[in-house]
Amino acid sequence: MSALARTRIKICGLTREVDVDAAVCAGADAVGFVLYPASPRAVTAQRAAALATRLPPFVTPVLLFVNEPPMQAMGALAAVPGAMAQFHGDETPDQCQEASGHGTYRYMRAARIPLGAAGADFDLVKYASDFSHAQAILLDAHVDGFGGGGKAFDWSLLPTAVDAHLVLSGGLTPANVADGIRQLRQRCRSLAVDVSSGVEASKGIKDAGKIRDFIAAVRAADLAPL
Repeated sequence: MSALARTRIKICGLTREVDVDAAVCAGADAVGFVLYPASPRAVTAQRAAALATRLPPFVTPVLLFVNEPPMQAMGALAAVPGAMAQFHGDETPDQCQEASGHGTYRYMRAARIPLGAAGADFDLVKYASDFSHAQAILLDAHVDGFGGGGKAFDWSLLPTAVDAHLVLSGGLTPANVADGIRQLRQRCRSLAVDVSSGVEASKGIKDAGKIRDFIAAVRAADLAPL
């Protein structure tokens, strides 16, 4: 990848109109809505659809599901024009295909990377091959339960070449996102980043200043030499 390649940015876990507006104004490429009832950032499909009406063209709404029945997932996706899915549970490749309408809706598949040295044992190349229909593989830390835990795994343990679009997530903040981009941007087809807790004032409540700082840090990293 070129040192000037543009890293795409997703702000996830949005629950309020003001936070959607802040993400858009700061330059986010995508915003995420968590449709997992156990999450402190959960919203209903109806609420996600209402929040997504605030998005301008070319900002993508992403709906996060955890082991959602396929019909419910497709119903939620149909209610949000332009939405893509993010499967963050135990979904198999076949289940992801079914819940995304066999290509009707684009989807990302979350890979839960073990913390510490165990992260080296996770076969990301095979995982990306198994989920070859996914538009991207999202990399998050493996924590108890599902959804983001605000933990960062050891990025240096990932393979040096992965034939997939990768989305780096898990414990990202304005302070460390540049290092993550530096380590990963030449290891994959393209790189995006996904942040939730790292730009929050409290769970589910975003901080507009932190969102701006995060996006500014990503843009600076894109311009930095390899």
